Amino acid sequence: MDTETRIQLVSRNLQEIITENELHNLLQTNDHPRGYVGFEPSGLMHAGTGLIVGQKMKDYADAGFHFIIYLAEWHGWINNKMGGILENLATAAEYFKDCFTALGLPPGKVEYLWASDIVDTKDYWETVIRVMKSTTLRRTLRAMPIMGRTADSIDVETSWALYPAMQTSDIFQMKLDCACAGMDQRKVHMLAREAAPKLGFAPPVCLHNPLLPGLQLTTAQGSFDDDANIDKNIKHKMSKSVGKGALWINDTPQDIQAKYREAYCPPKLVEGNPVLDHARMLVFPHHDKLHIQRPAKYGGDITYHSFEELAQAYGKGDLHPLDLKNGVSAAVTELLQPVAEYFEKKPENLEAMRRLQVTR
Repeated sequence: MDTETRIQLVSRNLQEIITENELHNLLQTNDHPRGYVGFEPSGLMHAGTGLIVGQKMKDYADAGFHFIIYLAEWHGWINNKMGGILENLATAAEYFKDCFTALGLPPGKVEYLWASDIVDTKDYWETVIRVMKSTTLRRTLRAMPIMGRTADSIDVETSWALYPAMQTSDIFQMKLDCACAGMDQRKVHMLAREAAPKLGFAPPVCLHNPLLPGLQLTTAQGSFDDDANIDKNIKHKMSKSVGKGALWINDTPQDIQAKYREAYCPPKLVEGNPVLDHARMLVFPHHDKLHIQRPAKYGGDITYHSFEELAQAYGKGDLHPLDLKNGVSAAVTELLQPVAEYFEKKPENLEAMRRLQVTR
């Protein structure tokens, strides 16, 4: 694969690349750069993780990356996920691995690594301390949005201050060329780029995908980023705390249809319409069209071959909200069919997760 094709594959559907010149130089000089995405295994996986980040990880692997899916159960422990119990987080990590395997990222295509694989060495904790000595507590606390916490958090656990240093050290410990994640992780990636030259490491190229909004109109409280647009995106991202607004990759077709039916989707509204955002961010990156079935009395079936075409029609009122919801619902259901088929054959980790969801 030539360099230009690799660049297009790596950069498509991203919101931000830091920096494009560094990415070009990396792909011109390295056939197999090392990249990763880290995940707190913190419950059932939602569609933003599975379909947006999952697709990008396939892109990176297809472009020749040695790509690591980092299951950060220690980080979830610090962040009080899954009841703050490491055994629960280990179960969730195994479930996450199943999810990504179902979505086309089996072992062999990517490397799976657990935080517990790297936190038991003196070198790792020496790097953590060096990172913490290279920055200020104020700068560290500004990175709280990586944990889903606001940047203006004041009364926090002492352990939370360790989290950004650990995430930065993970990047250095794994000798990564690229740090990949959603836009909500950019603050710690900038911390890594600032710390790297002070500590003798190469700054990572940062590849940031957009954040999938929830289906209900909700806004998280507090401040997450100095940039108003990024702050808005983080506040509206899909949240596990808003059940009807969150789309799980293990939802049944009936669940998916019901959630889209109840989604915020005013007529003719293009900007800030989560159903249209889902068409743009979930459907079109996987397919080259969106097919919508509707009764003949309402114009019959219609197919849109680009998001721009779809958005223009919806903005003019040529497409009813219910038809849009039904079309996106059907397309997302199809995208998640491999997940349903996988867990029908291997239900153990999903069943364990559901038991933990009930008991914790």
